[in-house]
Amino acid sequence: MRLSLSVVFSSIAGYLLGTDEVSFYTILLLAFGGYFMVGASNAFNQIIEKDLDALMERTKNRPIPAGRMSVKSAFILASLFTVFGIIILYIINPQTAMFGAISIFLYTSAYTPLKTKTPLSVFVGAIPGAIPFMLGWVAATDDFGIEPGTLFMLQFFWQFPHFWAIGWFLHDDYQKAGFNMLPTGKPDKATAVQTIMYTVWTILVSVIPVFGFTGALQLTVVGGIVVFLIGLVMLYYAIQLFKKRTVVSARQLMLASVIYITLVQIVYVADKFIR
Repeated sequence: MRLSLSVVFSSIAGYLLGTDEVSFYTILLLAFGGYFMVGASNAFNQIIEKDLDALMERTKNRPIPAGRMSVKSAFILASLFTVFGIIILYIINPQTAMFGAISIFLYTSAYTPLKTKTPLSVFVGAIPGAIPFMLGWVAATDDFGIEPGTLFMLQFFWQFPHFWAIGWFLHDDYQKAGFNMLPTGKPDKATAVQTIMYTVWTILVSVIPVFGFTGALQLTVVGGIVVFLIGLVMLYYAIQLFKKRTVVSARQLMLASVIYITLVQIVYVADKFIR
């Protein structure tokens, strides 16, 4: 539920950034379409990983491994969610539906099977994970250009420190299922260094709209400073992870990353409507 709502939030933020005239009908379609698409991805993921989910404390109580839902029922639900999601997004425009479908395909057919094979699964998973923010812009404009591309890059780079933080404090649990989520395969100094690097990239991408390189996606100097300062807070926790390399510091970075992406999207939207 939390993941689905965060995706809907990102999509609506992207829509508000891209639209010249707010349509609550389109926002409603985007919310339901995005919600169905995330639900479909999660359901397919849990079907594929049902045996692995049973091995981990974090996931053993999910409906399928816990025996509350059959694989057949889950597949029917996932299929219906996929169809509903694509149809609803198609009503907005075909490009929005296309990116939604790509998101489901990459999440279930690439990211999910790669989780037990290589740490590069996080790179692959960051692609569908970065789509919601840009999806909203495409829903508003029926166009993919530098603006949604920038929104995509921001959420793409952000996912590395976010998921590596999760992979860090859940490392032992993930190991039970053979998931390789950390770039070095373990919670060590090299992983912490890469977390800092991708946090820096996230901050740099977040302020690019200030310099006028991103078409209609613009950010005032004040907005840019606020976004930069929010990024420094996340960077602080990434550095703390490097210094302490503990489960607690990883949890703090994960929480900081969630607050970061939420606040940045709010600042982007507020900056557009206030200026």
